Amino acid sequence: MILLPNSRDAWKTDQFNKTLKQELESVDPVSLPLQQNLALSSYVSDEPFSVMVIQSHEETRVVLAKVGIIYSGIEAGCNCADDPTPIETQPEYCEVMLSIDKESAETTITDPPAS
Repeated sequence: MILLPNSRDAWKTDQFNKTLKQELESVDPVSLPLQQNLALSSYVSDEPFSVMVIQSHEETRVVLAKVGIIYSGIEAGCNCADDPTPIETQPEYCEVMLSIDKESAETTITDPPAS
């Protein structure tokens, strides 16, 4: 679970999307489900990731935000000294649903509901 207090505080302002993007991009990528959502590679790379807010709405106790995460993965070879295969990153993308508690700012991450 992660904490997004700035995003919680920015809810209902015109700064919410910008604040959520900045705050989420500053969390440890290990706390996000990036590895589980790889489609083209086998490991998440160390490159920075980018977030875009797709939609958000309020429920009684939480703010729900569907976000897309753009990141890079790598297909790791054997990494032997004589392996000529360069490690190239592959673009990866996933969508997740954030549930930000209005009181504590504790945020849970789940798969978004099917459309």
